[in-house]
Amino acid sequence: MLENVLRRKLRERDILLMTHIVLGYPSFEASARIVEAMVGAGVDLMELQIPFSEPIADGPVILRANQEALNRGATVRRCMEFGGEMCRAFDIPFLFMTYCNIGFKYGMDRFAGDAARAGMRGIILPDLPPEEGREYLEAMARHELAPVFIFAPTTGLERMRAIASHGRGLIYCVARKGVTGAETSFSRELDDYLARCRAATDLPLAVGFGVRDRADVDFLKGKADIAVIGTQTLRVIEEKGVEAVGDFIAGLR
Repeated sequence: MLENVLRRKLRERDILLMTHIVLGYPSFEASARIVEAMVGAGVDLMELQIPFSEPIADGPVILRANQEALNRGATVRRCMEFGGEMCRAFDIPFLFMTYCNIGFKYGMDRFAGDAARAGMRGIILPDLPPEEGREYLEAMARHELAPVFIFAPTTGLERMRAIASHGRGLIYCVARKGVTGAETSFSRELDDYLARCRAATDLPLAVGFGVRDRADVDFLKGKADIAVIGTQTLRVIEEKGVEAVGDFIAGLR
């Protein structure tokens, strides 16, 4: 189970690193090199985003990566194959992240089943609330995958508890309102929010949306279990190339 793997890792480190890439951007060959560099730099788990035409939780950097991957021919089937290749090559947990319509069009049971057969540990669908996800939750349970749900700063404590009752593996805590990639204030306000998240669930807490550097990761130590780095990695790739990824990730420790 994903949760057990994370708890074992947390006995050795005070905070884990989870990275996020868009599959097929800038190409599948480059995606494989990015994963290799990230694992070599010490990443503990990874989100592999299956591109979607309307990624409503994502800011302009990840949105552009989704569009370019789709324009270059990325498909769900190819992403499934790629996920399997990465799971066989590297001994860290991988999760698919995408949007509900992908699973709906693919068929939720087939989607979860193919992800499980590829070796994935879980799936994140940020636009699917648990009340509307019975088919998804049943499929995830059948195939022993972790459905990862999301807390936001606007989520009340009781709502958090209700969401967490359906989640497995970890809870993804959005650090602020809005989409990925904008600046986040790592401050007392975030402290209070994360304390509320911790009160709502015993699952490991992953914090994303705005984690950019080592100072941000250090701020989260003792408050969260996992720091999620997504948009900033894409910026590094765009500015310095794939070869700069390893040094960037290593510098977050």
